[in-house]
Amino acid sequence: MNLRFDGQTVIVTGAAHGFGRAISHAFARDGARVYACDVQEDGLEATARLAADAGTPVQVRRVDVTDPASTQALMDGAARDTGRVDVLVNNAGGVLGQVGRPLEEVSPADWRAIFAVNVDGAFLCAQAATPHMKRRRQGRIVNISSGAGLGVSLTGIQAYASAKAAQIGLTRQLAHELGAFGITVNNVAPGFVRSNPTTERQWESYGEEGQARLVQGLALRRLGSPDDIAAAVQFFASEQAGWITGQVLSVDGGR
Repeated sequence: MNLRFDGQTVIVTGAAHGFGRAISHAFARDGARVYACDVQEDGLEATARLAADAGTPVQVRRVDVTDPASTQALMDGAARDTGRVDVLVNNAGGVLGQVGRPLEEVSPADWRAIFAVNVDGAFLCAQAATPHMKRRRQGRIVNISSGAGLGVSLTGIQAYASAKAAQIGLTRQLAHELGAFGITVNNVAPGFVRSNPTTERQWESYGEEGQARLVQGLALRRLGSPDDIAAAVQFFASEQAGWITGQVLSVDGGR
């Protein structure tokens, strides 16, 4: 399957490292004009530098996905510069440095912080991008959730599992609403991937025995990579996936 995105405008949030960086580079490699976005400017600079070194440059933008003005400015600016917004990848999220704790020790502020980035961020970005897609009666929105949203979180973080489940619900609802405008909305649910400093700390916390148990619990008996997640996102964004919407694709090695 030859997936090309020549001339398309693709916006990727959470692009300072890990999945977002791999997704940004994959779309740029395959012809898209990519806006790689994050609040972490140092990481964004590295994303841009690596893309330029590979001969597939990306545009970087500092964006706070929890701020409606920031997400609106991003989408309007991309549409003004390129005349279109074709693909939105809502990848910003994660556990924000939190660790698993008993329920009674979780503060409301910690609970809300995870929901703000993982759920509110996806909502605000979709809300800002959708008018530009509606005008052309086509578009692709791909949300990055987690296996935690389909079951339980390996992190033990209640807010993370709940937020990712909410994001899957948002995906299905938006798919129903936006389908009449030629916009598909789908969800990629990754399994455990060593993709950023947080997952590296999580991996180390398991120790050798725990690491072996995790890998042996996968049908494919190996961990995946950010490139595996990028490939799934590109499929949902492609013309070949034009009659697929409201779906969740687990990319987890057969957990």
